[in-house]
Amino acid sequence: MTIQPDQLFEIGKLYWDRGDFTMALPNLLQATDIYLSQKNYDAYLKSLRLVLRIYAERDQHDLITQIKENLHDLVIRESIELSSNTYYTLGVCANYKGQVDSSIDYFRRALELGLKANRQEDMCNAILGLSICYRQQKKYEEALKEIYNLNIFLQLLNLTELKIASANSNAMILMDLKRYDQALDVLWTAYEEIKNTKQLVIAISILANIGIVLFELGQKDAAKIYFNLATKSIDPRDSKSILNKIQKYQNEINQTDSSASDLIFDLEKHSVVEKNLGSIDFKNQFILLDLLKLFIANQGQIFSKEYLVEHVWKQNYDPAVHDNKIYVTIKRLRKLIEPDYDKPKYIFRAKNGYYLNRTAKVEIKELQSEGVL
Repeated sequence: MTIQPDQLFEIGKLYWDRGDFTMALPNLLQATDIYLSQKNYDAYLKSLRLVLRIYAERDQHDLITQIKENLHDLVIRESIELSSNTYYTLGVCANYKGQVDSSIDYFRRALELGLKANRQEDMCNAILGLSICYRQQKKYEEALKEIYNLNIFLQLLNLTELKIASANSNAMILMDLKRYDQALDVLWTAYEEIKNTKQLVIAISILANIGIVLFELGQKDAAKIYFNLATKSIDPRDSKSILNKIQKYQNEINQTDSSASDLIFDLEKHSVVEKNLGSIDFKNQFILLDLLKLFIANQGQIFSKEYLVEHVWKQNYDPAVHDNKIYVTIKRLRKLIEPDYDKPKYIFRAKNGYYLNRTAKVEIKELQSEGVL
């Protein structure tokens, strides 16, 4: 019984979803060859793009170059009409080769033809491609604008994989802009959406990006967990690109002295030492000192605004008076103890209050008891 190309493609796609590129590749290549012999160019290009993604993950850029050259030859030899699908695939090839300007030209043409032919999935692919290119050029405003346009289309279309890819791309733009809290929210939304696809290869990418965001937020122990989850789920022979990205951060974590405390609070001297900043001078700012002491003594516990006012300020909570006061005080405390104010690693905000990062290594030096003479 002869296996049909659609069956080969589906088998290859299933292996691709699992991240088993060694098993996926021969099925996809065989499907691609049959589609080409049948002159089923849309199916051919769809299968070819998965092959390209495998080569990109394996850093086999010479094979990507060969595919791009073969595609150009095919267009000339067969006088194939350059559809939005064709231009998009050429744009993918160019992007994997680092030819961003050429890639943008291809994606723009793909979008133009997709709009003209009302091919909605082609339009969405082209918009996502443009967003990725603009991010690579650090044109973040343009990149976010394309994500916004894409999400408008995706609200009306049942394209789950594109929704996840859009969210992942959006998160990476936000990461570049150091808007880590927003990036984390977007990544969690994407991770929830993965449950509808069962695609391990995409889940690994999301896990890696969650780890990077947590790393940048100063939560290195939490980041390590996500990096380990991602690396244990991939074959290093197949996923070189993502593995190299993860290992860069893992190496930096490993270089950190894991035995040293992040914060040391000396009760006797009323002093605080931060691992990177050294001794911190509170300059008789006793409210800040009492606030930090409360957080350190109850690491990970969330304290409401009402509790903080009643136990630190010793006043009855009045939101009109105290909400701004708490906000300003937390801001002042962060400026004192955070090595990087824009990426806080100690004092975090929850929906119902504030708390000290559960993964921070803190130490309290107790009062020394005096001996009896």
